[in-house]
Amino acid sequence: MAEKLLDFSQPFDVVVLDATVAAFYGTGSKDERAAAERVLRQLQEHPETWTHVVTILQNSQNLNSKFFALQVLEGVIKYRWNALPVEQRDGIKNYVSDVIVQLSSNATSFRQERLYINKLNIILVQVLKHEWPARWPGFIPDLVSAAKSSETLCENCMVILKLLSEEVFDFSRGEMMQSKIKELKHSLNSEFQLIHELCLWVLSVSQKLELIRATLATLHAFLSWIPLGYIFESPLLETLLKVFPIAAYRNLALQCLTEVASLSFGDFYDSQFVKLYTIFTVQLQVVLPPGTNIPDAYANGSDEDQAFIQNLALFFTSFFKSHITVLETAPDNQVALLMGLEYLTGISYVDDTEVFKVCLDYWNNLVGELFQSESKMDNPASINSLGIQVPLGLGLVDGLGSKLSHRRQLYSGPLSKLRLLMISRMAKPEEVLIVEDENGNIVRETMKDNDVLVQYKIMRETLIYLSHLDHEDTEQQMLKKLSKQLNGEEWAWNNLNTLCWAIGSISGSMVEEQENRFLVTVIRDLLNLCEITKGKDNKAVIASNIMYVVGQYPRFLRAHWKFLKTVVNKLFEFMHETHPGVQDMACDTFLKIVQKCRRKFVILQLGETEPFICELLKGLPTTILDLETHQIHTFYEAVGFMIQAETDPYKREEYLRNLMELPNQRWAEIIGQARQSVEFLKAQEVVRAVLNILQTNTSVASALGQPFLSQISLIYLDMLNVYRMYSELISTSIAEGGPFASRTSYVKLLRSVKRETLKLVETFVDKSEDQELIAKQFVPAMMDPILGDYARNVSDARESEVLSLFATIINRLKSTMIEDVPRIFEAVFACTLEMITKNFEDYPEHRLKFFSLLRAIASHCFRALFALSPQQLKLVMDSIIWAFRHTERNVAETGLNLLLEMLNNFQSSEFCNQFHQSYFLTIEQEIFAVMTDTFHKPGFKLHVLILQHLFRLVDSGALTQPLWDVSTLGASAFPNNMVFVGDYTVKLLASSFPNMTPNEVKGFVDGIFETRNDLPTFKNHFRDFLVQSKEFSAQDNKDLYAEEAAAQRELERQHMLSIPGLIAPSELQDEMIDT
Repeated sequence: MAEKLLDFSQPFDVVVLDATVAAFYGTGSKDERAAAERVLRQLQEHPETWTHVVTILQNSQNLNSKFFALQVLEGVIKYRWNALPVEQRDGIKNYVSDVIVQLSSNATSFRQERLYINKLNIILVQVLKHEWPARWPGFIPDLVSAAKSSETLCENCMVILKLLSEEVFDFSRGEMMQSKIKELKHSLNSEFQLIHELCLWVLSVSQKLELIRATLATLHAFLSWIPLGYIFESPLLETLLKVFPIAAYRNLALQCLTEVASLSFGDFYDSQFVKLYTIFTVQLQVVLPPGTNIPDAYANGSDEDQAFIQNLALFFTSFFKSHITVLETAPDNQVALLMGLEYLTGISYVDDTEVFKVCLDYWNNLVGELFQSESKMDNPASINSLGIQVPLGLGLVDGLGSKLSHRRQLYSGPLSKLRLLMISRMAKPEEVLIVEDENGNIVRETMKDNDVLVQYKIMRETLIYLSHLDHEDTEQQMLKKLSKQLNGEEWAWNNLNTLCWAIGSISGSMVEEQENRFLVTVIRDLLNLCEITKGKDNKAVIASNIMYVVGQYPRFLRAHWKFLKTVVNKLFEFMHETHPGVQDMACDTFLKIVQKCRRKFVILQLGETEPFICELLKGLPTTILDLETHQIHTFYEAVGFMIQAETDPYKREEYLRNLMELPNQRWAEIIGQARQSVEFLKAQEVVRAVLNILQTNTSVASALGQPFLSQISLIYLDMLNVYRMYSELISTSIAEGGPFASRTSYVKLLRSVKRETLKLVETFVDKSEDQELIAKQFVPAMMDPILGDYARNVSDARESEVLSLFATIINRLKSTMIEDVPRIFEAVFACTLEMITKNFEDYPEHRLKFFSLLRAIASHCFRALFALSPQQLKLVMDSIIWAFRHTERNVAETGLNLLLEMLNNFQSSEFCNQFHQSYFLTIEQEIFAVMTDTFHKPGFKLHVLILQHLFRLVDSGALTQPLWDVSTLGASAFPNNMVFVGDYTVKLLASSFPNMTPNEVKGFVDGIFETRNDLPTFKNHFRDFLVQSKEFSAQDNKDLYAEEAAAQRELERQHMLSIPGLIAPSELQDEMIDT
């Protein structure tokens, strides 16, 4: 029956359509719905369906059928409008307008058919985007005069105007041509007077709630772009302020006022802005009396009340961002300004993330701006390299200085309250691992919350500025809150947490003397609090806070050995505390502190009988007794850093021997047993023990570097034997059990041992300074057990770490490895390529590491590539092209970097002609392909560099042979390579982009040759081409400008470095380690 709808030779049957739509949305069987969907889809795609839209709208009894018809019509208007004959366009236009007028003139139909009318409004606006103003010049005057005939029609006219404004000003990018957008904006501007008069007329005459609300919503959409005279030289603001106190219109009026508050055009209307603000604050005191507890009002308020408080935050922040300086000057205005800041502080305590974000963003803006202007005055030349450490009360006392001290005095009250706010609401930093769950229990954090981390970053920056603006007040407020924790007046987990996070966050912002005084009190009080507080959860919270604070102040710990020793011993205490998260945090903090203070532990301190490391090594078995294996590895890594700071090689050897005593003992036992029976090594607990020992070694090697030699030499050969044996075990298991065997827990455990062996060797090679020793002692021994094993293994048992190990070896030993490249090539090349070129998904680790190895060979052993046969070189080139086609960004980037290095190396070699005759055109074609396919935008910078290299090469003198095929075209087919490459490129692009004219393509290729010696111009030339070729229009093209964005980020970092504390001292690569 439904199929009949697709027969366009018969009259269209609306009853059948209604039945089909009802079947699609109904509760019938799955097959009925599928059949209905198929018919409706075919109908929607049929080019003639739209001619029946009017019939459907007039006769259908089903609202969904009407929506279906409007969907078809919308498609025609969007994509085929200008192709329709004029009478059909006019017919649609008039019909839609008539239906809208008819339905919205009658109050009953306007309420009942609301959804349908809204959809018709959208259709009308789509028509307007094509027709108005050129083919429908009377639209706005007609609309305005119709609006005055009935209140419901007027309300709908407001909706249409709002939609039109949003379409033109908010959603037009990528939807319409720039010239069309410009034309529509100009029309709206020139005809706004009529709309303006209509809005004011409604607001002054109408008593109808819905109509006034619709008018305010429309005004809100228009206010951001209308000429300012309509706002400030008409009764508009007065009218808005008049309706603001009325509850039903309060939120809409406030949104309109916020839009006006954010406008900023010089100082011409300053007096008007002041007037707006002062009248507003007077009215606000009636709506929300000063002294109201805003967080409570928000928590207990209705949705409207909550929206009002959020809108109020937006109003104050918008107004202050644009006009706060105007309010600072006259004493009367200052009172209103301070009142506004008081309201905003109250709103900042509201327990709602979105509301707090609005306030926080402004506070950050305000204190940053105050700090910058104060610093310029305190130090007019520039901020010195250490930033400002002068208390900011010492400003210059000339005209500028007095103006500044006036601002400082004006804001001192609000800023003091703001410090309290930041301390009370401080977000959780990344280092803190202990959190309260929804049941009120203290647990270890399982997942990082990115929103909280972003909020912490902004709050931390705000607090640093606040600290610089008044160090004394910051310190006093923090110590006062800490004393309330000690005396129990404000004791609560959350209060202590936010206070300690705030204390940790201002590290680096005080001068050393003040920081010392402050921290002595803080650490002493926190340690006391830990002693006097009972209860496991309470102690865990205090412990986590002590650890966070001490980890943030390395400068203080370096300068105070007694405190450093107390803190480290306290961390050792926490290492026995089995509460979730405490041990992890203790080990992490220990590592963090040792990295910054390592030298302090190996020198003899005043009043001590031996360096601290001796004491630590004696008590080591007891200290690590309760730690889990991964925590022990962190602990060992920290001690490795201590040993590395010892300058006497004999002492260093002794410390290392003592540190590794436990793992070496266990290793010797295992190897001894294995010599008697190799079966012993196969037991699961033995495999686990081997893995643990190797991980401990890797942790120490990563911290210690070259001095680890004596330790790795002890276990190296036995370790390679274990590696070989476990590898054979894995191969046997997979051979017997098939591919599923590789997923069993036992095989996974064996592979972990292999991986850890490779990681240990790679770590040591990477950190080692004696290349000759590595080349002579370590590399030959690993060739068969590691390389040979890789080649012999089945695909699923090959470890990708083999590839990264050899990449590291080549990067460290450089051309010393040139003799070994053929062997490496033979062992890993063909078998790895076979694994990774089947698709883009399997073996992701092997992909990246394979290309890193290839890049290491190309960089340091390039001549070894000349020894490859043409087939092998083709394999290399194919794999590079395959790499940069990859959609995985880091694989593609490695491929492009590798290609660029190879091009440079071949250009300066004797094989230049031979190589480019084989690969020049292929490379050019492949790079153009990835550059224009929109999946590889992040590679844009490298694509351009490669193409620049190729286009500069053609007449550089390095190429002496023709690039075209002489055997088919003859030697004289082209006068030179430059002409040939230009011709080839034009043909290549013309066939790839049929939407570009031959002249556009020719102009682009000529431009390539003209700009090839100037990289920035060359790059812009390609950006323009990408937009012109329509491949990139109306998309997010930020990756094409990634380089510029990176430069901007570096500038921001330099700015942050100039202000003490903005980059936390614990994150700086400081040179104070050995002081």
